[in-house]
Amino acid sequence: MLVRRLARPMLSAIFISGGIGALRHAQGHEPMTENVKPFLKKIGVPTDDMETLIRANGAVMVGAGALLAIGRLPRLSSLALLVSLVPTTATHDFWAQSDPQAKQMQQIQFFKNLGLAGGLLLAAVDTEGKPGLGYRAKMAGDSLGRSAHTAKLE
Repeated sequence: MLVRRLARPMLSAIFISGGIGALRHAQGHEPMTENVKPFLKKIGVPTDDMETLIRANGAVMVGAGALLAIGRLPRLSSLALLVSLVPTTATHDFWAQSDPQAKQMQQIQFFKNLGLAGGLLLAAVDTEGKPGLGYRAKMAGDSLGRSAHTAKLE
């Protein structure tokens, strides 16, 4: 469908661009990661080398963004981008800002990321008109039930 062919590259462009930036200039992103470190520690991610984590996140953004843009593994790449968006979104801590202008900028970035997350969720569940796994599992179960019932009658 034409909409998918247009929407996927449009959605992935910001991830590819941001990922390239993170790969090229990981050190410049480090100051923004301070409020993400407690969360990372809590889930068991070592935070002594944030530059490597920033580059890894950037690589995921570039790779999954490119896959989504060309329509390869779109559901999986959307999920990967969604996961990569979580730490990025957490760096926009508008609630902790005292300067009204800084607060507004962080708030805009935070809600932009929420909007992107919504688009990625839609892309992650888009089956392109084909039956999803849930539907196929239900049909297989129904078919098995009918087969068992028929075998019982014979």
